Amino acid sequence: MLPPFLPYLVLSVVHLVLLSIGPDWSVTVTKALLMPALALAVVLAAPRPRGAACWLLVAGLGFSWGGDVALSFPGDGWFTIGLGSFLVAHLVYLALFLRLGRGAGEVRLRRRRRVPLWALVVYPVWFVGFLALLGPHTGALLVPVAAYGLALGAMAAFAAGNGAMLAAGGALFVVSDSVLGLGRFLPGYDFAWHDAVVMVSYLAAQGLIALGVVVHLRVAASRFAAPVRPAAATAR
Repeated sequence: MLPPFLPYLVLSVVHLVLLSIGPDWSVTVTKALLMPALALAVVLAAPRPRGAACWLLVAGLGFSWGGDVALSFPGDGWFTIGLGSFLVAHLVYLALFLRLGRGAGEVRLRRRRRVPLWALVVYPVWFVGFLALLGPHTGALLVPVAAYGLALGAMAAFAAGNGAMLAAGGALFVVSDSVLGLGRFLPGYDFAWHDAVVMVSYLAAQGLIALGVVVHLRVAASRFAAPVRPAAATAR
């Protein structure tokens, strides 16, 4: 299962190195290749036949790619396009995690997974703090940023209901976008490792989400395909 993810891992390392040494065009190019590489890994590693959960994940990665490309260009217009693309990606991920919670994608498991209590506390608190800190500085983008934060927090909360790997992926996505928001909106914000922290947490988040979903689907497929043992004969 892991070999299909190696190109994404290599591209991630190359991109992070180029963040420090440039040139700028190489950062833009490698960033645009990351999500396609991860989507290809999902398609290759997911069990066959590939069902709705697999294609929801690919769609989420596709909208994330749109956000990556848009945010590579300066200007409020591109930022708004990127924000909207990632908003749709989070809504797709949310639909995916709800589907996993009902039955690991394509096969219903014995017990439904629920959002853990810590996620029901942590993410609403994060959302309130997020708006309180950045809201006064967002101007005309207040409503889009608030909608984005709500979708991001909901995605992370429902990711937490589907195991540790997806919980970590959702949490790292919140970390990445929180740091990105600080750099975009908070006056006086200054952090030398800003870009590196944003991208390391983002790439880890997407990788863990993709790998976590593939693991879910493989487990579900193996349970579905497991041969049924015949019942023992009744003694007379």
